[in-house]
Amino acid sequence: MVVLTGASSGIGRATARELAARGHTLVLAARRAAELDALARDLDPGGTRVLAVPTDVTQGASRRALIEAATARFGHIDVLVNNAGITVERGWWWDDPDPLRVLRVNLDAPIELTRLVLPAMRARRAGHIVNIASVAGLVATNGMYSASKFGLRGFSLALRRELLGTGVHVSVVSPGFVKSEMTASAGLPMPGPDVVARAVADVLERPRREVIVPRGYRAAVWFDRHVPALSDRLVRYGLIRRRYRHAKKT
Repeated sequence: MVVLTGASSGIGRATARELAARGHTLVLAARRAAELDALARDLDPGGTRVLAVPTDVTQGASRRALIEAATARFGHIDVLVNNAGITVERGWWWDDPDPLRVLRVNLDAPIELTRLVLPAMRARRAGHIVNIASVAGLVATNGMYSASKFGLRGFSLALRRELLGTGVHVSVVSPGFVKSEMTASAGLPMPGPDVVARAVADVLERPRREVIVPRGYRAAVWFDRHVPALSDRLVRYGLIRRRYRHAKKT
């Protein structure tokens, strides 16, 4: 059984559809109960293989309730997919009244959820943690978001080594720009979230340490590591365009 957070939209919803199509039993978690319930009914009209659990991943009691509901219904958790994520919605992070909420959702919550499921996985010597990071966790472009995704990626890679030989796998999937509510204002050509959903489903069938999708973003990561001055120029150009668009709106 797979527990999937952030399941009501974007990458999460696409991943739920892909996993259900491949025969996985699912526990779907997100804050938006109506959207979550509609997705669960669509994927499993009989209500035997998909359970919707409205969840606020930043709240300890809500996280515990999610794990308890999943185990009560299906016995044990085989896979945890930490997909829930946010960014600063408008403007710069230093102008946001609560920028650290990005860290609470994107980094703290995956760590705490992992801590809840690990004891049973280690006892069974089987399980898989999949964390949805970002290319922004490899190429720094946005203070709070990149901080959260660099942290999540580092946590994932370290956890994988800490669990070597235990039977528990850890994978990190790092998407670039894909179509979602979060990227709606980016103004870039993007593939749909299905490309990420397939990557998640694939690592469950063939565990890998890290996957970058779409594959073209591997070049961006290479350039940032080996020719950082070029990355600086591209980011500078992007910032100029962003400021220009903001000035036109105001």
